[in-house]
Amino acid sequence: MSFEQCEVVLLETSDLHGFILPRSYATRKEVQHGLACIASRIKAERQQHPHTLLLDNGDCLQGTPLTYYHARVNSGLPNPVIACLNELGYDAAVPGNHEFNYGLPYLRSAVEASSFPWLSANIEDASTGQPAFGAPYLIRELDNGVRIGILGLTTSYIPVWEQPQHIAGLRFADPVEAARKWIPVMRAEERADVIVVSYHGGFERDLETGQPTEPLTGENAGYALCEEVEGIDVLLTGHQHRAIADCSINGVCVVQPANEGRFLGKVTLQMEKHPEGWRITDRRSELVSAEEAEPDPSIEELIHEIEALTQEWLDQPSGYVDGNMTVHSHFEARVREHPLMEFINRVQMDASGASISCAALFDNVSPGFGERITMREIVSNYIYPNTLKVLRVTGNDIRAALEKSAEYFEVNAEGDLAVSPSYLAPKPQHYNYDMWEGIDYTLDISQPIGQRVTRLERNGEPLIAEAQYDVVMNNYRASGGGDFAMFQDKPVVRDISTDMVELLADYIRGRGRLTVSVNHNWSVVNGAAES
Repeated sequence: MSFEQCEVVLLETSDLHGFILPRSYATRKEVQHGLACIASRIKAERQQHPHTLLLDNGDCLQGTPLTYYHARVNSGLPNPVIACLNELGYDAAVPGNHEFNYGLPYLRSAVEASSFPWLSANIEDASTGQPAFGAPYLIRELDNGVRIGILGLTTSYIPVWEQPQHIAGLRFADPVEAARKWIPVMRAEERADVIVVSYHGGFERDLETGQPTEPLTGENAGYALCEEVEGIDVLLTGHQHRAIADCSINGVCVVQPANEGRFLGKVTLQMEKHPEGWRITDRRSELVSAEEAEPDPSIEELIHEIEALTQEWLDQPSGYVDGNMTVHSHFEARVREHPLMEFINRVQMDASGASISCAALFDNVSPGFGERITMREIVSNYIYPNTLKVLRVTGNDIRAALEKSAEYFEVNAEGDLAVSPSYLAPKPQHYNYDMWEGIDYTLDISQPIGQRVTRLERNGEPLIAEAQYDVVMNNYRASGGGDFAMFQDKPVVRDISTDMVELLADYIRGRGRLTVSVNHNWSVVNGAAES
């Protein structure tokens, strides 16, 4: 007996972070990725495959000066990211954790401007228990009768990171439990032939061995979804910025397309029609690279106006530097105090009134400041829309935080200081290593983890374990983000609602000219090599 057959293609973007045009905002140099390049790949795939669905898996609204400019400077213009997704005819989107960074009103305005539904079965209205962004799932019936069910899920760890006012009235349920609730409904009541879960989250275990790769906090639950929930055919993932394809976990086809439009995730399903409905006979995932793809002219034209205004805003001068605040080696800037990090900490202390501060060099791209500082340099160095909080913590908490930061380093096989592999894979986490001002300390990486703080003083005296100190830090760290549990639920002495980009710009403008300084209040050493 021969059966009718067809092919269904699922296309996924994830973690675009507002990166549309293939150019660096920091350097203006051309790059080989971005949504405009991915758009060309999307159109080519649609020409080849008539039965195609296109989904965004979250973290699209935040991440570049373009999105910052729209959210904070000129929100009267159409949202550039949503305009692009509308133009490309997305079938659905899932909110990621960074969708909440600019507050609920901004997110809701983006949802309202979308010509497609936003799906998240596990983000609920706290008062009603109903999905907070409309439907938990979407059923798309193709012209041949194949019914595709798409369930949206979002990492439930958002309350640990996000400012409370940005998620007020929302409840973030366990995505695994939400999948167990809704998938039987999609199968039985909606008669879905295929169940696709689009989950803004990643994997908490090694994809091959199943061994834990991170503390099982619930931030990532992709492996659990595959192993513990029946009925999932395809799992679209993100959040970790990994490039994952040609992968199956417990029979579930898995894909993750990295970040900033580097790849388009693609899942191909071979279908066969039986008397009881369509069945999947084969499934495979792959990544379609953005490299060598010409940017789509319609996307470039669509955001031309707001892009030009953003570039003009970025070139506005804020001040000047006497000395050198350029970052030549990001590793060295984390081993020996760099004037950029002392400056950021000094701004935090000035804005908050706190006399102790901690801050991170977020990535390995931050250029530092040249002689002339514009908004371009500011947003290139401070890439997140963080605000500040002053927490009241103990000396023991400070020591524990320093020990946590010290885990960033290891002594490698050659006996040299290096970044611990756990901070490089599956996702770079340079933002989880803090440098402090207002205290004096030494981290000896030759010592066992948990015993690396070999000097901890304030004003020439040892820090008192039970004494209380006011420390300023960004809102992500203040919530315990990065597994800094010692900061969770600590008293908030002061909450500064102005985000750090504005604080940095105001500080620089107010002084006009900065003088480079480094007080060398901390050091990272390899005691075994120095002894």
